[in-house]
Amino acid sequence: MMKNLLVVSSLWLLVACTGGKSNLPVTPSESDLQFPNLATTWDEGMPLGNATVGALIWQRDSALRLSLDRTDLWDLRPMDSISGPNNRFAWVCEQVKKKDYLPVQQKYDHPYEQQPAPSKIPGAALEFSLEQLGSPSDVRLYLNNALCEATWENGATMKTFVHATEPVGWFVFENLPAAIAPSLIAPKYSTGDTKTGDSVAGQDLRRLGYQQGTINEETNQISYHQEGWNGFSYDVNVRWQQKGNTLCGVWSVTSSLGTDKAVEKTQEAMARGIDSDYQVHMDFWKNYWVQSSITLPDPVLQKQYDNEMYKFGSASRENSYPISLQAVWTADNGKLPPWKGDYHHDLNTQLSYWPAYTGNHLTEGLGYLNTLWNQRDVYKKYTKEYFEKDGMNIPGVCTLQGVPMGGWIQYSMSQTVGAWLAQHFYLHWKYSADREFLKDRAYPFLKDVAVFLEQISVVDANGVRKLVMSSSPEIFDNSINAWFKDMTNYDLALMKFAFGAASELAAELNLSDESSHWKELNDQLPDLDLDREGALTFAKGFPYEQSHRHFSHAMAIHPLGLVDWSQGEKSQHIIQATLKKLKEYTPDYWTGYSYSWFGNMKARAFDGEGAADELRTFAECFCLRNTFHVNGDQTKSGKSKFTYRPFTLEGNFAFASGIQEMLLQSHTGIVRVFPAIPAAWSDVSFDNLRAMGAFLVSAEKKEGKIVKLRIYPEQGGKLRIAFPADGSEVSVTGNEGDVTNEDGVYTIETRKGQWIDIKEKQSH
Repeated sequence: MMKNLLVVSSLWLLVACTGGKSNLPVTPSESDLQFPNLATTWDEGMPLGNATVGALIWQRDSALRLSLDRTDLWDLRPMDSISGPNNRFAWVCEQVKKKDYLPVQQKYDHPYEQQPAPSKIPGAALEFSLEQLGSPSDVRLYLNNALCEATWENGATMKTFVHATEPVGWFVFENLPAAIAPSLIAPKYSTGDTKTGDSVAGQDLRRLGYQQGTINEETNQISYHQEGWNGFSYDVNVRWQQKGNTLCGVWSVTSSLGTDKAVEKTQEAMARGIDSDYQVHMDFWKNYWVQSSITLPDPVLQKQYDNEMYKFGSASRENSYPISLQAVWTADNGKLPPWKGDYHHDLNTQLSYWPAYTGNHLTEGLGYLNTLWNQRDVYKKYTKEYFEKDGMNIPGVCTLQGVPMGGWIQYSMSQTVGAWLAQHFYLHWKYSADREFLKDRAYPFLKDVAVFLEQISVVDANGVRKLVMSSSPEIFDNSINAWFKDMTNYDLALMKFAFGAASELAAELNLSDESSHWKELNDQLPDLDLDREGALTFAKGFPYEQSHRHFSHAMAIHPLGLVDWSQGEKSQHIIQATLKKLKEYTPDYWTGYSYSWFGNMKARAFDGEGAADELRTFAECFCLRNTFHVNGDQTKSGKSKFTYRPFTLEGNFAFASGIQEMLLQSHTGIVRVFPAIPAAWSDVSFDNLRAMGAFLVSAEKKEGKIVKLRIYPEQGGKLRIAFPADGSEVSVTGNEGDVTNEDGVYTIETRKGQWIDIKEKQSH
């Protein structure tokens, strides 16, 4: 639910495509995307999706184009170089020790850059000629309805949506001045440039070596079948009906990795009818939006936030594959997507799920966790083969099925990737308070990672636990210098988190021996390294003295929270010094996600003005008109020396998380409302943001004073909450037992499902 969400009429006319006008009511919001024309490039198209299939609405030449995509369209051929006797971390260590690193780069790095696959691949497109109709004069994406509408000055309209729960998309044209029909445009797998490209710009599709697929046209129906690598195939089907000046149709994309058949899916959809499908679609989206909402006085941040949460709802579901670099919006330019559209676990997937927790979208976040859980056998095989250790680590760059793809192996095959991914299991437990999840998923996953970290690390003569070689994304890129002999703060922070969290969760499950063991290992780790000014370094002897996009050295501050403002003066100094250095060395080589991440860090330091500034820069300088994050500074105003535009999603979702951090924090065990908002934000509110402990919080500030603070305890239990009331007394209703107050932090015993209201007592 967004700002000014309107109530949708419950009156529905169940009209199939065969007659009458469709009834697709829309509910505008101030955050809708609205333009006087269609975009003319795919990456600025209006995005629609349901985490399985997706579409981008734009104009190519004189045609309205729907670029169709599906998550499991993948070329899964193995990276042949990642095999053989030298596929061992021990061999990599030997090569680094010998200072002969080229063989390692040739084995792991070069093939990722030069070979076209494994890779995500595109689907197809539908085109509708605009030669007679002309270009529309208004194009709008209704976020509340997940529907795109185009209107023409002559009264013609087009509405299109991707069904929220079925792998189909609908389109309907009304008031057409002349008959039109869709054309199905297949990707060009057999014509194009066979020259080797690069992973950022994308390899040409012809390099995959496919035979061009077949297109079959029938009356009011077109089918496309494409064979891929090793028996993989996918199908696209579109069918439509035209009556008078109305054209209504439905499309589907299906993959041989699933059981759905595109022809059957469109047939079933036609039998149900567009209006019936739209009602089911809207039931999902109404429920999605009501999970949480915010109201900000800053229109730029408000619009960007609502669009990020819309994209999150379009890209993630409980049983979907996780959000990849581009999710369901693969490049439609004759090339493979940037960085092969794969799963980058060295930052990208992790940032993409940050807004699931405080944003109260734990169910959607399970798409990530369920896939990680289901692929454990693949990860353990990789761990045993490459690291020759027990337990579990996870490739930092991998395919749809979790198989490593190589790349810069300091990060794509890092020793601590599993620890960062395990944090998401930890966060789901902390925000849900679901003890079954704790016992069956969170602790077992974290334990497997901790077992590996124990085995891959060594204890020196001084009793200090460390890694033999260490790295820090993506410092020194893929050179031999990217291997550090001393522990990097990145690896160290993740190991501290993993052992500490494993100890905490084991204790929660009354596994005291295991808890003590993990604590003992954690105690063996060294302190984080600091420079002379007290700022976090990359590693001993390597202070932060260069602008860099990845704040890997500062993981301990955010997202791990090992160094937190609440810990007092020493930690506050580390945070201030680290953030100061990030700015001192300029954002020359930051990308968009750097600004989003920095906004989160500023919020954790209770700097509301700073957080808002960084997030506004992200929205205004690093996003296209459809709000897609494209890495480089599109304004060329000096916000970064990167001015390119490869589209990836992690910056978008990290932005949403930054807004949430400004409004609600609970990572210290104390719930804080409006902890990091600008002083000028005297009127601001949110509903149903989620705090750790499974507390749903709603709060409103008017004219600078909190006028509403309501908490819903999903699981009950002890709530600790700070009420910023300038020393005034508060009243608490709905509590169980006494309320204690210590320095403005109230401890309240709550009943499961019983609302708590906290109000400032009125002075007489």
